[in-house]
Amino acid sequence: MLELTDRGLKNRSEWEAKGYALPRFDRDAMRAETRRAPQWVHFGAGNIFKAFQANAAQKLLDSGEMKTGIVAVERSASPEKRASYDEHDALTVLATLKCDGSVEKTVIGSIAEVCWLLGEEQSRLREVFAAPSLQLVSFTITEKGYRIADAERDLSARPEETRSYWGRVTALLLERFNTGAAPLAMVSMDNCSCNGETLRTSIMTFARAWADNGFVPESFIGYIEQKVSFPWTMIDKITPAPDASVAAMLGADGLALSASVTGEGTHIAPFVNAEESEYLVVEDDFPNGRPPLEHSGVIFTDRDTVRRAEKMKVCACLNPLHTALAVGGCLLGFTRISEEMKDPELSALARGVGYVEGLAVAADPGVIDPREFLDTVVNVRLPNPFLPDAPQRIATDTSQKIPIRFGETIKSYAERPELDVRSLTFIPLAIALWLRYLLALDDRGEPFSCSSDPMLDVLKKKLGNVKLGEPESAADGVLAPILSDRTLFASDLCELGLAEKICGMLRELLAGPGAVRATLKKYTAAV
Repeated sequence: MLELTDRGLKNRSEWEAKGYALPRFDRDAMRAETRRAPQWVHFGAGNIFKAFQANAAQKLLDSGEMKTGIVAVERSASPEKRASYDEHDALTVLATLKCDGSVEKTVIGSIAEVCWLLGEEQSRLREVFAAPSLQLVSFTITEKGYRIADAERDLSARPEETRSYWGRVTALLLERFNTGAAPLAMVSMDNCSCNGETLRTSIMTFARAWADNGFVPESFIGYIEQKVSFPWTMIDKITPAPDASVAAMLGADGLALSASVTGEGTHIAPFVNAEESEYLVVEDDFPNGRPPLEHSGVIFTDRDTVRRAEKMKVCACLNPLHTALAVGGCLLGFTRISEEMKDPELSALARGVGYVEGLAVAADPGVIDPREFLDTVVNVRLPNPFLPDAPQRIATDTSQKIPIRFGETIKSYAERPELDVRSLTFIPLAIALWLRYLLALDDRGEPFSCSSDPMLDVLKKKLGNVKLGEPESAADGVLAPILSDRTLFASDLCELGLAEKICGMLRELLAGPGAVRATLKKYTAAV
């Protein structure tokens, strides 16, 4: 039996005989150096972090280009999370699932220690943020993680009394300010448009409120503005939830690893499965220095290049295809994205969203070719049968994603004189499919559970009178309050003249059982 612990890794030959790549550095020395002079803190130690950032750090630790590991920060210390880290000494197995069916198995050991943001044990985190050696603080907390709507109380509370996520993060920056005001880079690595600015806004909201209330000096605002950077980034790596088939594969090696899901829907597992492709483009703005992550494949560049790379991926060449496949696949009963790509109508929908409508407005970042990127997405990444990615996962929080994934392309068509926004077909069809998805009835008329979404209840209520089998229930006036919502679509789709097309498509999708398939066939026949 293989044992995923520091003690178990001492039997290197047994691990290597099973095809595992192990850390080549001294973890005890790494932990000691991190304790003495931390350089990197990461908030949101989920699947993509373990598969990407932690692996990038491990490559530098293996080569000797880094001596410290990552201080991982979880939101809260549930018993399950704490037990998982403690039981396995913060080690993780990364299973990279390649499209040829081969699997690259790596034991990731770059996490030096784990802290809990919303727990009572704050002394170590304050110590880390006070350290002059700290260079970067990164985040992978999903798009919705940047909302501060649930933190209104903390805006009027003293920093030491804060209990919200962003209140605690800002209070840690205040600790750094009060203990020497060393510079720092705060780096969002989430799939948000202009993510650096989004992160800056979340933090400055608290800092400004505290200064206005007299809780912090105005110079704290000056410190953030002058000595704390918020680089923009574009990240891309498909990292599904830990899958039972991967657990079984590892189990066949003699590695007993199990996955669980908390009551909040968080997956906990000492392994992660991911695709091979990965991109991380980062604005090179690190006022206190940074690790040489370019040696791990990270692209460092200027903000405008990052902006174009992010817009290319999130608005045109990957994320819009993902969302279209997610809602369409759920309606048609699919549980794997790879299987959807074998479906003639769904794969045609994805190609239409990408090649026909997305590439026309895709920004060319220069460091990545948009058509080559899209070709890889459509022909290699999404069809990968060994990557257990589910449309149900991707359908999570769709209301938060649509403004960027579809809204930005719609805006580009509306703003460019050489393009006609009313010529769009596949993006309006994807939006209509999403509205049909919100009824929680599949194409057979059978109920299913929609993935979690902060707007789910509100949207279902607005669609309450829309019925399957009653196309006329989706009258233009019924849908106008949704389609005119700029928060959802980044534009008023009624003003742009797209609402009528979307309403018409939805009425076709509502004709009865089988209408989703029939409507897809109608609109994708020419792709």
